[in-house]
Amino acid sequence: MVTGAALILTSYFCLEKSVTIIVDEKVIEQRTFKKTVGELLQANQISLNPHDTVDPGLDQALAEDMVITVTRGFQFTVVADGETHELTSVPIQVAEALELAKVKLGEKDLVSAQLEDFTCKGQVIQVTRVEEKMISESTDIPFLRETTLDNNLETGLIRTVSRGRTGTALQLIKVTYHDGQEVSREVIESEVVKPPVNEVVARGTINSVSRGNIRLDFTRALYCQSTAYTYTGRRTATGKTPAVGLIATDPNVIPMGTRLYVEGYGYAVAADRGSSIKGDKIDIFLETTQQCLNWGRRTVKVYVLK
Repeated sequence: MVTGAALILTSYFCLEKSVTIIVDEKVIEQRTFKKTVGELLQANQISLNPHDTVDPGLDQALAEDMVITVTRGFQFTVVADGETHELTSVPIQVAEALELAKVKLGEKDLVSAQLEDFTCKGQVIQVTRVEEKMISESTDIPFLRETTLDNNLETGLIRTVSRGRTGTALQLIKVTYHDGQEVSREVIESEVVKPPVNEVVARGTINSVSRGNIRLDFTRALYCQSTAYTYTGRRTATGKTPAVGLIATDPNVIPMGTRLYVEGYGYAVAADRGSSIKGDKIDIFLETTQQCLNWGRRTVKVYVLK
């Protein structure tokens, strides 16, 4: 009797197996008399979706210390050629995912993930189509400016000795497109068809001139567009009463208080400014409206006195 009982007990323990189930980030360890993987999962109320996988398979007979892994399928997306492919699968390599989406890669196409990487839940795999074209274009070659000194010209003035001419180059350019949009250009070859001709200008060096019996010592000379104004009933920006010899300037070009000599007008002081007086412009004061009309708008040479 004892021997029979021992035999029954031994058979009992031989039929019962210790197994581990890994599913949904949980580890379930138990002993069971179930015969197959499928029966065990059913007993534990573990349902399977069409895209889930089980390792070992459902028909596999249970064995002692067996580990059963349930891998859930999940959704991820492949975007290519303006189309979005929604896919469901257990983790697979990105290369396989592209095959499932029936997306073929060109030699230079870009993928947002490495082909050997495995997909993950909610992932968006972006395929960028890359195309390269070779084109020929004519482009301008800008000329440079060469400077010389002119001892017959006032300091601050320049004179064009010879005009520059733009050159021409023929370029072979590689244009790269991403999904049909140009993203870069690379010059592969460049051939000069017509070389540029540099411009030559002369800068003045004179800082003293005579006007009749007047000797003018100056720091620089400049050409200005001039207009004229007369009495307005308002004082100048420096608080002075408008008078002959007081002119309006752009303080960024000729600061307030600067002593000047204006050809055709005479000695002057920058004592006013105006909203329309910007850059190389001045507004001279004259006694009458008729004098202002006679002056009109003219280009004058202005000396900034020392």
